[in-house]
Amino acid sequence: MGDAYLWTKTFHIVLIASWFAGLFYLPRIFVNLADEKNPEVYARLLGMANRLFRFMTILAVPALLLGFTLWLHFKIGAGEIWMHAKLFFVILVIGYHHACWSLLKKFRNGVNTRSGVWYRWFNEVPVILLLIVTALVVIKP
Repeated sequence: MGDAYLWTKTFHIVLIASWFAGLFYLPRIFVNLADEKNPEVYARLLGMANRLFRFMTILAVPALLLGFTLWLHFKIGAGEIWMHAKLFFVILVIGYHHACWSLLKKFRNGVNTRSGVWYRWFNEVPVILLLIVTALVVIKP
C-alpha cells in the first residue's frame, strides 16, 4: 500500500498506545484523590489529573483521525464484520474517556462520592476494551 499507509499505521499505533497509557493512569490518580485527606496533596494530585487528561485528549484526537484514515482512505476492514465490532468498542473507549472527564469535574468541584475501591474497578475497563479491540484487529473474526 505504500509509505503513506505504513506511516499512518505507525503513528496510529503509537498514539493509541499513548492515549491508553493515560486511560490506564488517570483512574489510578482518581484512586488516590478519592482517599486523600490532605488538601495540599489533593491539590497536587488534581493538578496531575488535569494535565494528564488534557494531554491524553490531545493524543486521542489524532489517534482517532488516523484510525478513520486507515478505514476510509486505505479501506482497512471496509465492509468487514470485525471492523464494525471494533468501531463499536472504539465508541465505548470514547465513552470511557468522557466518563473520566465527568469524574474529573467532580473531583475539581469537591463532590466525588465514589471510593478508591470503585476507582480500582473502574480502572480495569480500558484494559478489557484494549484487549477486545486488539483481538478484533489481529484475529479479524
